[in-house]
Amino acid sequence: MAAGFALFDTAIGRCGIGWSADGVVNAVRLPEESDEQTGAFIAHGAAESVPPETIQRVIDAVVALTDGTNLQDDLTWVVLDMNGLTDFQRAVYEVARRIPPGHTRTYGEVAHEIGLPGSARAVGRALGENPFPPVVPCHRVTAANGRTGGFSATGGVQTKMRLLAIEQAVLGLW
Repeated sequence: MAAGFALFDTAIGRCGIGWSADGVVNAVRLPEESDEQTGAFIAHGAAESVPPETIQRVIDAVVALTDGTNLQDDLTWVVLDMNGLTDFQRAVYEVARRIPPGHTRTYGEVAHEIGLPGSARAVGRALGENPFPPVVPCHRVTAANGRTGGFSATGGVQTKMRLLAIEQAVLGLW
C-alpha cells in the first residue's frame, strides 16, 4: 500500500486524513478554510488517492462521530503514527484518547494524569499542535471551572463547542 491522503465530507465540514505505506494514520485534519489548506496540512508529500479499506474504516468512524450517529466509538482502535512527536505530546494524546465521547477533562486533570501536575498550559500547547483531531479528541479537554479553553482548529472555540454539542457533552463532567 502506498502512502496517500483523502478529503471527505462530515457534518462539520470537509476533513482530511493521511496515511503511510504501513497503513497507519499519519495525520487527520478538521476542516480548514479550503480543501487546498486541508490537503496541504495532511499530504506529507503523498498524492491524493482512494483510501485503502483500513483507512476508509477510520473515515467512516470519523463521519459517524461528527454527525452524532455513533457516539459509542471512541476511535482508540485507530493506529496512529506518532513518530516525530515528543514523549510529552504522546503522553497527552494517549490520555486525551481515553476520554469517551460526551465527556470532558480539564487541562489540569490531563497534566495530573501524565504525572506532571502544574503543566496544564503545556498540555494546552500540546493539544493545540495535535496532528490527529478528532481521533485524538482535543476538543474534549477544557479549562477549569467549566470554561471552554481555546481551540486551534478553524472556527476556534465555536468548532470545539459544536463538536461537544454533537457528542451531547456537559462541560466539567467525566
